[in-house]
Amino acid sequence: MAQMQIPNHLGVILDGNRRWAKSRGLNTWEGHKKGAKKFEDFLNWCLDMKIPKVSVYALSSDNIRNRKKKEVEEIFKLMKKNFDRLLNEKFDTLQKNEVQVRVLGDYRKLPKSLLRVARKLMQKTSGYQKHILNLLIAYKGMEEILFGIKKIVRMALSGRVRITTKLMEKNLLESEPIDLIIRTGGRSRLSDFMPLQSAYSEIYVTKTLWPDFSKREFIKAINWFSSIQRNYGK
Repeated sequence: MAQMQIPNHLGVILDGNRRWAKSRGLNTWEGHKKGAKKFEDFLNWCLDMKIPKVSVYALSSDNIRNRKKKEVEEIFKLMKKNFDRLLNEKFDTLQKNEVQVRVLGDYRKLPKSLLRVARKLMQKTSGYQKHILNLLIAYKGMEEILFGIKKIVRMALSGRVRITTKLMEKNLLESEPIDLIIRTGGRSRLSDFMPLQSAYSEIYVTKTLWPDFSKREFIKAINWFSSIQRNYGK
């Protein structure tokens, strides 16, 4: 592990929860429950490898709009339950590893009860800087870009400002570029996941559905990343 090239910023697209459930004749939200348990393991793997920043695509704005109301409600309930766990029985993991949790997305699309506990979790971990965990919920990449543009326009209207790519990066929800993206479930697309931050990302796609994703495959992805010669457009 010492010889691995560890990504400074890891992005993960959690795909396959619904297919995992359907293949077993279960309700779709049962797959999300299984996926949430896998996420706890995944977080520990990232901490063991000392990855500084992880951005997890948990639920998109498109998911909220296009999926059945019952499924979305169950996902929100599950998220609230797991945020509560992180605030209480699992908080020692965040504290010991100094993990700052950030929820990124359109808060207007979240239930008030979920938003309340999310804000409490963010506030409680805001002083930690060793590790950053970005949870993308009610997120859409184009909406993030529009959010940044609006901030820059307000700055420009209030006084002189030099509009540059660096200024755009600083006004995104997350400014740091992603080194490696892992996508489970076999689909080779970004699905509007941090399009600007992913400009030079290496992308590792596995057919394994998220609930079945293992530590062995995680290490395989990191080893694959270690073997890549990154050129950044050169």
